[in-house]
Amino acid sequence: MNSNRTFTMLKPDSIEQGNMLPILNMIENAGFKIIALKYKKMSKDEAEKFYSIHSDKPFFNDLVSFMTRGPIIAAALEKENAVEEFRELIGSTDPQEAMDGTIRKKFAKSKGENAVHGSDSDENASIEIDFHFDSNEIFS
Repeated sequence: MNSNRTFTMLKPDSIEQGNMLPILNMIENAGFKIIALKYKKMSKDEAEKFYSIHSDKPFFNDLVSFMTRGPIIAAALEKENAVEEFRELIGSTDPQEAMDGTIRKKFAKSKGENAVHGSDSDENASIEIDFHFDSNEIFS
């Protein structure tokens, strides 16, 4: 496990609103190196597996529907203290509570459509990177 890596996913709302490049620019301008990048549409099965931790929550089916309604961008990022630094950059899940200058404050519409996913631990970063990328797709 590499504590200098994290995972992000630009959610369908980001893509639909045309915020893909501005968000990627914010990520790079914050000093993150993009070491893997994939533009894809997740299948229902992929979304259910990726968010399986939430499978018993009342919002699970809505989350799966949201994440499969359009394309996403999956990215592996590298920077010292990557997970913590990226969590600061994206801001609170609820854009109303997010600090000015964060991705969610600038681009999220709501707590449910919050523009971007970010790993919450080094362990989950590794799991999420492996979920979306083969080792030959990561360039460090």
